[in-house]
Amino acid sequence: MEDGWQAFTLRANARLSRVRVQLPVQPDNDSPSTPQPAVTTGGGSSALLRGSLVWLRDVGVAGIVSLFIILFLYQPVRVEGTSMVPELQDQDRLCINKLAYRVGNIRRGDVVVFQYPRDPSRSYIKRVIGLPGDTIRITHGRVFLNGAEQTEGYVPARYADERSEPEEVVPAGDFFVMGDHRSVSYDSRDFGPVERHYIYGKAAFVYWPFSEAGVVR
Repeated sequence: MEDGWQAFTLRANARLSRVRVQLPVQPDNDSPSTPQPAVTTGGGSSALLRGSLVWLRDVGVAGIVSLFIILFLYQPVRVEGTSMVPELQDQDRLCINKLAYRVGNIRRGDVVVFQYPRDPSRSYIKRVIGLPGDTIRITHGRVFLNGAEQTEGYVPARYADERSEPEEVVPAGDFFVMGDHRSVSYDSRDFGPVERHYIYGKAAFVYWPFSEAGVVR
């Protein structure tokens, strides 16, 4: 090696003359014979392709998870009407839990979504007041359950009414439901208790408008 240049000798067969051809290489005092790493052109395109594939994979996974949630767990619905004021306002958007009653029981006070028994193509949202076997009587708007008057904090005085209903026993497999806005609600006082198979979800949380977002109680 001479001044960082490696000489290659070419021998001419005819005259046996020597011609030196010098090719530039990077000097490496420690390992002169170590080959230099190769540089591959076009790497940007490969990186872009890999990034696109990862993005598509993530979008696909998110779509599958969202579909699973919508089909088996939560379903977005819109409130139409004021029968559940003040807990739910007209045009509120909320999610209902469709799995809740597949693995658990319906309880008094639950806000449920069900198919209207007289027209299953329509859905209503009301609060469960009586369970199967309960005895219910309503006197001037006051609800008596199994002989005891109920304290209903979800019914403000301005939304109460003076309506009365004779005593009745909720049939097995049925649920007595009422709206919180008693003076305008069309509920079990009008169409009777709701059979269990019509109830398909529990109101979980309001997501719109954002100012009203929160858990349904």
